[in-house]
Amino acid sequence: MIVVTGAGGTIGSELVRLLGATEQRFRAVHRSPDKARRAVEQGMDAVAADFARPETLRPALDGAEALFLLSPSGPGQTEREAAAVAEARRAGVRRLVKLSVWGASEESFSFARLHRPVEKEIEASGMTWTFLRPNGFMQNLLLSAESIRTGGTFALPGGEARISHVDARDVAASAAAALTQQGHGRKAYELSGPEALTYGRIAQELSEVLGRPITHRDVSDQEYRDGMRGAGLTAWQADAVLDLIRYYRAGHAARVSPAVRQLTGREATPFAAFARDHAPLFQPEG
Repeated sequence: MIVVTGAGGTIGSELVRLLGATEQRFRAVHRSPDKARRAVEQGMDAVAADFARPETLRPALDGAEALFLLSPSGPGQTEREAAAVAEARRAGVRRLVKLSVWGASEESFSFARLHRPVEKEIEASGMTWTFLRPNGFMQNLLLSAESIRTGGTFALPGGEARISHVDARDVAASAAAALTQQGHGRKAYELSGPEALTYGRIAQELSEVLGRPITHRDVSDQEYRDGMRGAGLTAWQADAVLDLIRYYRAGHAARVSPAVRQLTGREATPFAAFARDHAPLFQPEG
């Protein structure tokens, strides 16, 4: 049986959907008891567990052969995930697929420094492991859907940085492959889209798909930080995102990887296809 943590998030929910279309047995683990209850009501094997309380993971891992490890980013994430790795080992899990981050091995920005120590714990655990290290998600642009829909523009820092954003659906498909297929053990895959685009180029592609002008406004780090704090992000979260943006500006996210094809057998989703699939969210009402 496969246990999927983070089952209510962008990646986890898509992974659950993909596994649900197969004959694979799986259990969805939610942090929210309400989400777990609703999943059970829909006929799913689902439980609630909290990474901050490792003992709640024990019943979730009962009978598990494989684990998809995903937890929220933030202070303490490294320790929480390391505790989950220890619980998985005690539960007899044989295969562990961890959602990590692009460039984790270099530990040169905040998110990477959260993930790499956990990867090292997993490498030493004796379990068969696979690390999925995605670049920034195309779905992050959905946070700007309202401004695109109402004003035809989106504001993000980054200048002329080229980023090979990846569709989160491809990340979930890669996770499904790593969890269910042989040949991916002891491998780390950096997942990207098929092209590296600036935000200006993304605006052009949105314009072509939506049939109306869409523009990108570059903003200062401080303006973006103020916006994130106003939206409810903690100071740590805002600073970590800006650290990632500086990593992008230095050119570290422009490489295009073949990993999605290697894992899934198909090409990674281009941005234009993502934009077409989500076009109704970017179009004015009526």
